[in-house]
Amino acid sequence: MSLPYDLKTEAFSVVTARGVVMVRPLTTGDRDEWARLWTAYLVFYETTLKEAQYDLNWARLFDPAEPVFGFIAEQDGKAVGLVHIIFHRSFWLEGPSCYLQDLYADPEVRDTGVGRALIEHVDAVAKAAGSARVHWLTKHDNVVARRLYDRIADESGFIQYVQAL
Repeated sequence: MSLPYDLKTEAFSVVTARGVVMVRPLTTGDRDEWARLWTAYLVFYETTLKEAQYDLNWARLFDPAEPVFGFIAEQDGKAVGLVHIIFHRSFWLEGPSCYLQDLYADPEVRDTGVGRALIEHVDAVAKAAGSARVHWLTKHDNVVARRLYDRIADESGFIQYVQAL
């Protein structure tokens, strides 16, 4: 699924407790900052991935045939956050559903509006793509993130099961 051209290039600015946060689509020049933020996200979730998976993910983000998109949050010209989304079909909805798979904000900007700015940008992108909803998962003990999520979304009550194959 491809997005309208303007949504792939347009920045989204939000005024937060610590100033203006600009959220914009990743560009090929963002590889180092993306890798730094992605690695920090994986560390937060006590996970490691091989470099080949980094390369595959990066390629997918720029492959027009892939329904995945990445955005970066900047504050004062510094990358401080990241979000990845995946569009997919749902048997419960006519249009596409938007899965917010990964959201990360540097520790020093957590609870300042960066996460909310990233989610608001995702909401705008998803709505423009015809999505009726955005959904995501988080760990039950991710207290800071859940304070935000509980204010802006409904907790579905579902429990995730994962079966390795």
